[in-house]
Amino acid sequence: MQTTAAAQSSHVNPPPKAEPQKRIAGGDFETFLKMLTAQIKNQDPLNPMEGSDFAVQLATFSGVEQQVQTNALLTKLAARDGDDLVRYAGFVGKQIRTTGPVQFADKPLIMELSPDPGADRHRIVVIDSFGEQVANDDIGDASGLIRWNGTLIDSQPLAHGTYRFRLDSYSGETLLSTTEVPVYSTAMEVRRDNGEIFFVLEGGVRAGLENIMGLSVGTS
Repeated sequence: MQTTAAAQSSHVNPPPKAEPQKRIAGGDFETFLKMLTAQIKNQDPLNPMEGSDFAVQLATFSGVEQQVQTNALLTKLAARDGDDLVRYAGFVGKQIRTTGPVQFADKPLIMELSPDPGADRHRIVVIDSFGEQVANDDIGDASGLIRWNGTLIDSQPLAHGTYRFRLDSYSGETLLSTTEVPVYSTAMEVRRDNGEIFFVLEGGVRAGLENIMGLSVGTS
C-alpha cells in the first residue's frame, strides 16, 4: 500500500525553532562576532591588536549591555510607580474610611458601628499607638454612623493623640463579638516608601492600603 504525500507530511517533525539571538547594546551577538572577525582580518599585520585590547572590547560591550538593560528596567519601574500613585491621587482631600489608627484632637470622630444584632449593649475600646487599651466607653445600642466626641464614662475627655478603636458587643455580661471600628479621617497625601503605597492622614498618621475600606459619603 502506498502512503500518500499528505499522510507522510503529517508525521514530519516541524523544523526546530531558532533560538532567540542574544541582544547586545541594541544589536545582537552574531553581529558583534562578525564585526570582531572583520576587525581581526583587516588589522595591520605590522601592528596587530593585542589580546588585551580584545578583552577590553568584550568588557566594554558587556558593560554597555548591562547599562541598557538597567535603564529599561528603571523606565518600567518608574512608569508602574507613577501609574499606582496617580490611581490613588483622587483620594487626597477626601474623608477616608479606615480601620487603622487616626488622630483624635479638637473635633469629634465620625465612626461606623456594626454591632452584633444579638447584643443589648456595646462598648468602644480605645487602643493607643503602643497597642495598649487606654479607655472604653459604653454606647448602649448605638449603630451606624455616629459622632464620638471622646467623652468617656467618667465624663473625662480622651487626651489628644493617635488611636484605633474596637467595638465589643455584649449580651448581659457575655461578650458576643469583637470588631474593628472604621473611622473617617481626611487624606492629606499619598506616598510610596520602599515599594509600599500609603496615605498620610490628618495629624501625620500613616494609613496602609490594607486598612482603607472606602471613601465617606456625607460624613463631613
